[in-house]
Order: sequence, then C-alpha cells, then structure tokens
Amino acid sequence: MAAKPGIPKGTRDFSPVEMAKRNYIFNTIRDVYHLYGFQQIETPAMEMLSTLMGKYGEEGDKLLFKIQNSGDYFSGLTDEELLSRNAAKLAAKFCEKGLRYDLTVPFARYVVMHRDEITFPFKRYQIQPVWRADRPQKGRYREFYQCDADVVGSDSLLNEVELMQIIDTVFNRFGIRVCIKINNRKILTGIAEIIGEADKIVDITVAIDKLDKIGLGNVNAELKEKGISDEAIAKLQPIILLSGTNEEKLSTLKDVLAGSEIGQKGVEESEFILKTLAAFNLKNEMELDLTLARGLNYYTGAIFEVKALDVQIGSITGGGRYDNLTGVFGMPGISGVGISFGADRIFDVLNQLDLYPKEAVNGTQLLFINFGEKEAAFSLNALAKVRAAGVRAEIFPDSSKMKKQMGYANAKNIPFVALVGENEMNENKVTLKNMETGEQVLVAVEELIKKIKK
Repeated sequence: MAAKPGIPKGTRDFSPVEMAKRNYIFNTIRDVYHLYGFQQIETPAMEMLSTLMGKYGEEGDKLLFKIQNSGDYFSGLTDEELLSRNAAKLAAKFCEKGLRYDLTVPFARYVVMHRDEITFPFKRYQIQPVWRADRPQKGRYREFYQCDADVVGSDSLLNEVELMQIIDTVFNRFGIRVCIKINNRKILTGIAEIIGEADKIVDITVAIDKLDKIGLGNVNAELKEKGISDEAIAKLQPIILLSGTNEEKLSTLKDVLAGSEIGQKGVEESEFILKTLAAFNLKNEMELDLTLARGLNYYTGAIFEVKALDVQIGSITGGGRYDNLTGVFGMPGISGVGISFGADRIFDVLNQLDLYPKEAVNGTQLLFINFGEKEAAFSLNALAKVRAAGVRAEIFPDSSKMKKQMGYANAKNIPFVALVGENEMNENKVTLKNMETGEQVLVAVEELIKKIKK
C-alpha cells in the first residue's frame, strides 16, 4: 500500500474558498498601497547565501533554509571535513543559496543592482512568500506571505507618517481593531547609554522585546545572563514599565535621556510622528511602547508593530527605519523605511472574527443545468452573454441527473441556477432559480443578468 502523502510541518494547502479569502487580503492591501503611490516588484524565492547571511543577527541566520548545491557537492570537501560532522561548516561548503527570510534584504539587493534604473525616492511594494526554519506553532508558519511597502532614498519622517496611515486604512477596511505600537531604536540606544551598557544594545533589545511573552522576571534573568550589571538592570526597570499617555511618556523620556544626544533625537522623531498623525483622527490607537524592540539588527530609527485587539495572536504587521541596509551591498547613504503585513496571521484573525465580506469569498454566481445536447448548445450561447456582462457563470459539463447537478450547486454555494428545457428554448428565455429562496422566474437573458447583478 502506497504511503499517505504529506506536506512539511509549518506549511499549508489552501482550498478554493481559502484562496478567495487570501486574495481578498492581498487585493485590499494592494489597493491601499496604490493609493499612496507604491509600485510593485518581485524578487526570486532564493537568494545567494552571501546576500542573506549576517543581516538578521545570529538567531536569524540559524533560521535560514539553505539550498544544497546541485551536482557533486562533495567534490570540494576533504574526508576530514566530512568526518567532522560539523553541520554549519559543511552547509557553508555545499550550500551557496537559501530561501529568502524576508522581503527587505532582497529589496536592498534589488536597489543596489538596479540603482541606475530607479527614480529616488523609490516607493515599492512586494507581496510574496518567505521561509523560516522556525518551530511551527499557532500563528507561526515556516512558509508564509509578507506584503511589504518600503520607501528608500528619503530621510523624511513624512514617510513614517504615511506608512502609519496605510496601516490604519488597511485594518479599517478589514474591520479589525488594532493597536499600532511605535518606538525608536535611537531611544533604546540612549537608554543603553544612560544605564552604562551602550555596548550591550543588541542584548538589551532582544531581551526586552520578549517582555509580553516571558514576563519581566525572565527578561531580567536574560539581561543578567548576557552580562548586564544588577545596577544597570535596576535603572532599566522604570523605563521598561513606563506608563501613561504618549505625551506623558515623551515628557518623561526627555528628562531621562537628557544626557544622551542620540536618545533625545529618538524622542524628537517619535514626537513628530505621533503629533502629525494626531491631526488625522486615525481609526486605530497609536501607542508609544518602549518594550518594542524588534530584534532585527538593521533598524536604526522608528520601529512599528501592530497587535490585534480582539484576538490572541502575535504581531500582524511590523516594520521600521533602516539607514545602513544597502551599505552592506556597497551602496552607502541610502536610508529607507518600511512595513510588512503578515498576511497569514491576518487570514487567521479575519477567520476567527468572521469578517470576510460575502462578495469576497463567493465564486460562481450562476450555474446552467445541463439537460442534454440541444439544451447545452442553447445554454452556451446564453452563458457567453452572461459572462460578457461580468457575471461569474458555468455550465455543468455532463447531462447527469438533476439531483447531482443541484448538489454541485449547493456544494459550491452557487446562489442562482439556470434551467433550460424545450419550453425555455421555444420562448428564447431561461428559468432562473434562486437557490436561497427557491423562487423561480422565466426571464430573457438580459433580465437574468440584471437580477443577478442586483
């Protein structure tokens, strides 16, 4: 007996209904990106490992899916290397490519390679899958889609403001209530300076970013484990737990970070973004959250994260400002800022809250029942007119029993069925049946189109 087929953990198949829902997500995000002047690009699923490695920190590098070289990949290896069983070293020898971990680093590579064709500031969006060799769990997959928008070639904080408006607009269209959290890497750097641990900024941000997941006690334990002094950890507590309105937090930070030039710069940037957005009456809450650190090493300014308010799930959108990303590819001085919608998590949230509009997930609107050769020929002619008018329609391909054909319509949630027999053909009309009410009416094709479009 053949083994039952399966798919890798952390990946999923999607049914036609699920794909309709996913396309609703992608199209909604795409439409909002277009409103703000973003243009679409695509990059390959695999990149050179030299492009990807070292851009996501030590933890990120471990989560890269590496692709084995084709051909005789053992030819360049000595027996000693093979017998060492050192997985990392061996992988470095026979894997030159990897699946992309996100869309930001490939985008930076794209900008550098196509710099002579690009008009700056360059506003691009990208909707493609990414892969991470992570432990699968609820809301976390090994293969998932990201929907990124980035602006490169501009230092203006108006870009951050517009990206927050995009986030607010998208989630308002979805009907999902969210909290848009904002922080600034410069504030975090200033805090590290003030507590006397400037060289431990990465360790500090990685630890405090886990506050929601592991709690304050475990964050402090991790900080201590990383060699941060008890005195510095004590100084950090009131800053991590800072509460109040955004204005109150900013006021406190101005005092706390008075001795840090970079920290003050971060406060100024955050204040500008929050004050500018306050004038637009966003539908969703904006919160300055000092525990938001996002462990990725390339952020240098504002950092963003979006949490759904009515569903227990991780971040559903994130992003931030990066100044040095293209520099690693030999093109320094290009600043950028971007956001990324987590389409798979948004899919789960919309499912849990049952927020998909009917028209977004319905497929075929009309099914012509097949009673035989002559009837099918008449139906095909009517079907062409119906489709030309923009109605999604099909004909059952076989002249099977009526029960089977009606069962097909029910299984696919087709709201209308067209019946064509000898009487209908003689009158050049169609009997239209509403599958929900059971009502039947004899109509000309033009009238049928109007009724369905209502």
